[in-house]
Amino acid sequence: MNDEQLRNLQAPLKESYRADPGAAVITLEAEGQLGHESITCKLSTGKAMVEAGLHPATGGDGLSVCSGDMLLEALVACAGVTLKAVATALSIPLRGGAIRAEGDLDFRGTLGVDKQAPVGFRDIRLSLQLDTDASDEQLQTLQKLTERYCVIYQTLCNPPAVKVSRTAA
Repeated sequence: MNDEQLRNLQAPLKESYRADPGAAVITLEAEGQLGHESITCKLSTGKAMVEAGLHPATGGDGLSVCSGDMLLEALVACAGVTLKAVATALSIPLRGGAIRAEGDLDFRGTLGVDKQAPVGFRDIRLSLQLDTDASDEQLQTLQKLTERYCVIYQTLCNPPAVKVSRTAA
C-alpha cells in the first residue's frame, strides 16, 4: 500500500468522524473462559484460540501463554502497525525492521512474597530497529508520530480508569 492508497482508504472514515464524533467511539471487546481443571483462561483472539496461564516464575508449566507476554506483544503489534502506517502516509521508505518490547517484572509482588514489591511491570522498553535510508529528521518524526498514535503505547503511558464488576451464578 502506498500513501495515496492509505489516504483514500482513510479519507471517508476521517470525514465521517469529523461530521459525527460519536461514530468514532467504538467499544472493543475481549472475553475469556476460565479453565476447568487448570489455572488457565481461554480466549479467542479473532484469529485463533489462545490459552493463557501462569508464567513459569509463578509456578506455570510454560505451555500456556503469559498475559504479561501478551501485553508486550500487543505493544509490539500496535507500534509496528502504527509505525508502518505513519511511514506510508509520510512516504518514508522502509525496507524492513523489527520492533521489540521488554518489560521488567518483580514476581515477589505477584506472589505476595514482598508487600513492597510492585505487582506489574516496573519498566517497559520499546525498541524500533529500522532498515531505511530516511534522514534523522524523518526518523524523529516517525518515532514521535508512532508514539503519538499507537493505541497501546498511549494506553500504557496514560492509563484509563479501569472498573471491575462481577456477578455470580
